[in-house]
Amino acid sequence: MFVHLVLIKLKPGVTRNDPRVRAWETAFMALPQYCAGIVRFEYGWNTTDRPIAYDFGINMAFATRADLDAYGPNPRHQEVVAMEREVADWLICDYEVADELRRRGAEL
Repeated sequence: MFVHLVLIKLKPGVTRNDPRVRAWETAFMALPQYCAGIVRFEYGWNTTDRPIAYDFGINMAFATRADLDAYGPNPRHQEVVAMEREVADWLICDYEVADELRRRGAEL
């Protein structure tokens, strides 16, 4: 499984109630309908007020590297990225997670 982790920080002066942020969030939530290969789709607004915290977190997973690679250039995903670029900056980390059987084998 391949995880796509994204941490999003709204730009100075932009709040989560900004109409552009709401439009981005709505478009983002629809991505699984348009992007094949997503096997986990978790996201949410930050709940802490620590100054180092990001505003929004995304934790997605894909069954294969090919699925993750296809997600990046997907036209619907790129539309969402363009909307996001107007209101936020972000960090990503893509990493592979061993499946449960491989994990159990390594523990034995």
